[in-house]
Amino acid sequence: MSDHGHAHGPGGHAGHSHGVSADADRRWLAAALSLITVFMAAEVVVGILAGSLALLSDAAHMLTDAASIVLALVAMRLAARPARGGFTYGLKRAEILSAQVNGLTLLLLGAWLAYEAVRRLIAPPDVAGGPMLATALTGIVVNVAAAWCISKANRTSLNVEGAYQHVLNDLFAFIGTAVAALVVLLTGFERADPIATLVVVALMAKAGYGLLRDSGRIFLEAAPADVDPDALGDRLVARPDVVEVHDLHVWQITSGQAALSAHILVEHGGDCHAVRRALEDVLHHDYGITHTTLQVDHASERVLQVAPPGDPDTAGDPAHCEAPHGPVHRGEPHPH
Repeated sequence: MSDHGHAHGPGGHAGHSHGVSADADRRWLAAALSLITVFMAAEVVVGILAGSLALLSDAAHMLTDAASIVLALVAMRLAARPARGGFTYGLKRAEILSAQVNGLTLLLLGAWLAYEAVRRLIAPPDVAGGPMLATALTGIVVNVAAAWCISKANRTSLNVEGAYQHVLNDLFAFIGTAVAALVVLLTGFERADPIATLVVVALMAKAGYGLLRDSGRIFLEAAPADVDPDALGDRLVARPDVVEVHDLHVWQITSGQAALSAHILVEHGGDCHAVRRALEDVLHHDYGITHTTLQVDHASERVLQVAPPGDPDTAGDPAHCEAPHGPVHRGEPHPH
């Protein structure tokens, strides 16, 4: 590699905005956790006494909320540790591991609750609508307070944002439970309870799938959802003096922290350092990517010659990359 090789974006590592921030307000998360835990324990007792599966399903959902907050707090502690040894990025992906666990738990609990709800639709047991209604109304208040607390914390973390969305889902679930309790009290239609449970199950499935999808993309090192690598490569190669961009990789280290590496070939006589700084500025201001590693070299005569798009003999500078990964971006039509 030439002396124009690897370089980091403006401000180096100190300028990065990491997904799980050490300055996230743990006090607000702890307050939300306390509210949820105390109410969840009371809801389990009332749900058993009232024979309400809807209340028990709400409590199960709140258990996953509490777990997600605990995991977020643990992930913050781990993410605050400096990178050392074999963990060159530190433990930033601890939050992604916990997001996977949280999403899987939501799906498994939802499957069990769906089975119980269908069973109760077939043979509905007696349900005490009064305690069920009182608990659901209290749950609405608790979830509003918990959601407000979490909204005050740092929501760039996938876990914190997931916990926030879960509490909002719980709020809607408690509203459904309150409606079901009113139906039971006014009409005696006890199947309203398992129907409300199925609504909660749908919310749990949606939240669980979302967490698994988002965390799975990070584990598979996919590009951020709002970044099209092909369009990004075309944008970079359109800059002055840039002849070719290949070996372009963009991925997420953790939620809210993207990284990019690429091999950039510039025209003979072009200023490699100036090109690198210009590309870093585009990546920083237009894409929010500050963790960049750009290898910038002068293109060989072989690359500068006119060739049909996609010609394997000129796909990447053979002096540097015998087999470039992904599409080769040039200032001419090329396959993606």
